[in-house]
Amino acid sequence: MQDKMEMSFEQALTELEKVVLELEGGQLSLDESIACYEKGMKLSKICQQKLDESESKVAKLIGRQETLFEETDDDL
Repeated sequence: MQDKMEMSFEQALTELEKVVLELEGGQLSLDESIACYEKGMKLSKICQQKLDESESKVAKLIGRQETLFEETDDDL
């Protein structure tokens, strides 16, 4: 698995989907299942962090846009 800083949301999500399929397959030993589950939790955390970062960026962009519109309205 790549370092989480290098892994994109899409890569982490794809890996997480593979983990889920492995776990659902029912062919893993208990130890393998636990290791797989731990990997899935790490991937889930990466996905959530990436989503949080994106949400923050969008909120900032929306804030800038609203400020720009307020400035434009004041000029009218």
